[in-house]
Amino acid sequence: MKALAISLSLLATTPALADEYFGFRSPTGNIHCAMYTFNGRTEARCDLRSYTPSYTKRPAGCEQDWGMAFGVGASGKGELLCVGDTVQDPGNPVLPYGEAVSLGGISCVSAKTGMTCTNAEGHGFNVAKAKQKLF
Repeated sequence: MKALAISLSLLATTPALADEYFGFRSPTGNIHCAMYTFNGRTEARCDLRSYTPSYTKRPAGCEQDWGMAFGVGASGKGELLCVGDTVQDPGNPVLPYGEAVSLGGISCVSAKTGMTCTNAEGHGFNVAKAKQKLF
């Protein structure tokens, strides 16, 4: 697998949101992801535009959107997120199949079978239109 070099940049429009931030998307455009560092914590998040939900139980205490957003930190397990925003951006660069990006101990790999983001502990998530999995 080749590593794709995507330049990290500060968010020019909202610098208080993240110390480092970059977005990317799958070749189909159905999966949009972001990797970022905020207050010393690194995270990866992917949002699905279209999907068949693998998780059908609303997260406890969630009063926002859920089922289409997944995240993982530099430590700990992958999570089904409860979100009121999105990382979807049609301007995100494409992460070609077979290539990966990394930030702060988290790597995301693009494949025809979906996007997989994993931390150094081996935890994370795999998302695709047909199925989503936390580990």
